[in-house]
Amino acid sequence: MKYPDQHLLEALAGQLGGLLLEGRKKLVTAESCTGGWVAQCLTAIAGSSEWFDRGFVTYSNEAKQEMLGVPADTLVEHGAVSQPVAVAMAEGALRRSRADWAVAITGIAGPSGGSVQKPVGTVCFAWACRDGRVAAGTSHFAGNREEIRARSVAHALAGLLEQIRQSPGGIFA
Repeated sequence: MKYPDQHLLEALAGQLGGLLLEGRKKLVTAESCTGGWVAQCLTAIAGSSEWFDRGFVTYSNEAKQEMLGVPADTLVEHGAVSQPVAVAMAEGALRRSRADWAVAITGIAGPSGGSVQKPVGTVCFAWACRDGRVAAGTSHFAGNREEIRARSVAHALAGLLEQIRQSPGGIFA
């Protein structure tokens, strides 16, 4: 299966931007294994300054703690690649921004760093809204480092589109 190319990623970002603009909402990103790729896709869209607030690239555990307020005990108990950490990243990004929605990604893109419990390709996501709603999930992507990262970006954007579309009252809630 071919992995998502930049054109597809930016098309997803454009759809997301249209929804956010329509609802007069803003977005913040908190990224680890994707290194700012989600934010890059979002800012590739002309006019994104109307709906994209900021992005955090928190690759290290220290950055997750210092920039997003991820509790050290959450990192120790669950590991950096976990849904609880992704949720803490998303919630921290909302606290440290003016955004209404957040997306967070933390994972193992490889080629090394995996384990039996968390193999390469394990990526955790969280999508959060300022009203307190949070969704999280874990995916296992096949491929090399670039493919895993591209699939992670696509999943993050598609997941946020789904969360916004399913939110009570839609984007205007």
